[in-house]
Amino acid sequence: MFAELLKDMAHSTPQGTVGVSLIFIYLAWIITVAFIRIQQGKKEGHH
Repeated sequence: MFAELLKDMAHSTPQGTVGVSLIFIYLAWIITVAFIRIQQGKKEGHH
C-alpha cells in the first residue's frame, strides 16, 4: 500500500505530493498518540 502511494506520488502533481505527505504525517501522528496513551494507561494500571 505504501509503496503504491509513493510510486503514485512520484508521478503526481505538487498538490498530490503534498496530499500524500499530509496523509503520512496524519497516520504517524495517530500512531504516536496511540502509543503515548497506551504508555499512560500502563503507568496508571500499575498503581
